Amino acid sequence: MRLIERIDAYERLMRLDKPIGILLLLWPTLWALWLAAPGWLRLDVLMVFLLGTVLMRSAGCVINDIADRNFDPQVKRTRDRPLAAGTVTLVEAVIVAAALLLLAFALVLKLHRLAVYLSFAAVAFTVIYPFLKRFFVFPQAGLGIAFSFGVPMAYAAQRGTLPAIAWALMAATLFWIIAYDTEYAMVDRDDDIKIGVHSSAILLGRHDVAAVMACHAIFLAGMAAIGTWQRLGVIYFLGLAAAAGCVWHQYRLIRGRDREHCFKAFLNNNWVGAVIFTGLMLDMLIGGRDYAAIIR
Repeated sequence: MRLIERIDAYERLMRLDKPIGILLLLWPTLWALWLAAPGWLRLDVLMVFLLGTVLMRSAGCVINDIADRNFDPQVKRTRDRPLAAGTVTLVEAVIVAAALLLLAFALVLKLHRLAVYLSFAAVAFTVIYPFLKRFFVFPQAGLGIAFSFGVPMAYAAQRGTLPAIAWALMAATLFWIIAYDTEYAMVDRDDDIKIGVHSSAILLGRHDVAAVMACHAIFLAGMAAIGTWQRLGVIYFLGLAAAAGCVWHQYRLIRGRDREHCFKAFLNNNWVGAVIFTGLMLDMLIGGRDYAAIIR
C-alpha cells in the first residue's frame, strides 16, 4: 500500500476525518477550564487539554474498532472502516492505540499531580467503554462517564482540588452525553439488534424520544443551576437559551425516528456545546467578573 493510502487508513482509523467526536468531548472540558480558572487560564494547560482531547478521542475510536472488528463487517455503515475492511491489521491498530494513550499520558504529566491520578481512571473508562455493549444494557452511561471525565481533570489541573461544582458539572454533562449518544444509537438500532449488542435505544424502545428529551432537560436545568451557583450573568443564560433552541430542533428531528434525521440530531449537539461555551466565555470576559478566565 502506498504511503499516502497508509496515512489515510490511519486517519480514518482514528476518525480524524470525522471531528464531531473531538468537539463533543472538548466542549465540556472547555466549560470546566473556564469555570475553574482562578483568575486566569494558563495557555500551557489549555494546550494540554486541546491536544489531549484529540489523542484520547482518537485512541477511543481505535479501541472501539478493535472491540468491534468482528461486528463492523456486518453493518453497512461500518464495513468500510480500515480494520473491518482489512486495510489495517489488528497488530497495527493495537500499536496505534497504545501510542496515542502514551502520548496523552506524557501530556498529562505536565499537569497537577491530582490530574495525573485522575488520568488513570480516564484511560480505564476509555478502554472499557467499547466492550460494555456486549454485556451491559445501558452502555451509553459508560460513554457518559468517559466523555465527561475531562471536567474533574480540568478542575484538578487548574485548582489542584475537586470542589463540589466540578462533580455537579460532570453530572450535568453526563446527562447531555447520554442524550446525544442515544440519538446516535437510534441510527444503529436495527443493526445492533441483528448482531446482538446492547444500546440505550434498544433498552428504551418506544420511550426513546421521551428519554432523550428528559436527559436534555435535566442537563439544561443542571447547567442553569450551575450558572446561578457560580453567579454567572445574562450572557451565559442567553447561551443556555440558544442551547435549548437546539434541543427543540433535535426533538423535531428524532420524533419520527428516521435514521438520517436522528443522525442530524446527534450532529446538532456540537452547536449545543458551542453556544454554551460562547455564552460562558463572553459572560466571564465581558460581564465584568474580576476572576474572568484570561489566557496567559
